[in-house]
Amino acid sequence: MFNIRIILRREIQSFFNSPMAYIFLVIFAIVSGYFFTNTFFLFGQSDLRVLFDMIPLVYLFFIPAVSMGLIARENNIGTMETISTMPLSTYEFVIGKFLAGFCLIMLGLLATSIHFITLVFVGTNIDYGAIFSGYLGLALMGATFTSIGIYASSVTENQVVAFIIGVFLVLVFYMLDKTLVFAPQSIVGIIQFLAVDYHLSNISRGVIDSRNIIYFLSMIGFFIYLTIQTLEVRRWK
Repeated sequence: MFNIRIILRREIQSFFNSPMAYIFLVIFAIVSGYFFTNTFFLFGQSDLRVLFDMIPLVYLFFIPAVSMGLIARENNIGTMETISTMPLSTYEFVIGKFLAGFCLIMLGLLATSIHFITLVFVGTNIDYGAIFSGYLGLALMGATFTSIGIYASSVTENQVVAFIIGVFLVLVFYMLDKTLVFAPQSIVGIIQFLAVDYHLSNISRGVIDSRNIIYFLSMIGFFIYLTIQTLEVRRWK
């Protein structure tokens, strides 16, 4: 745990020593604020449904951008060789990197709580259960996309290539349930189960099903495992 905290602290400091974190948080706040004010003040909707529908679209590009350098940067500047000689396991290294990326995503999500506070004070007939489950779903999706971005960052030394791979992978998992009309009936259920947006939609409706939670946790664990195995193979080459 101590090594994980060191990696986590190092990455958080690295985020805020560069413009990346500030750009992400500012744009995230502006975009979320725009959609909230449009639906609340212009249309009088006392919920965050439109905001929750928009945030995944922001995730599709911003999470790969945040995570693209987490490991690729280390490979590019040659610090992976130094790290491999330290008393630090690959598991601790990857988990520390994953938590750093996830913390930044959660900061962006936390910034939208100002809209929830506004809703509490001036809204009517607020569905608190749907809002809570919506935030839970977005946090789980953010963690899933971060694990995918970490994996993309581990397979290359080029951050731009890592970004492209990350965007491609998150788009695939996000768009899977949009392709059901073209899929053979025999595999529709499988494709739907693999689709991130399908599980997010289920949670966002206010019904927290253990199958959806298990899906997100399994996806996170799977891509973290892939990342660890990728780094282990590269270490012994």
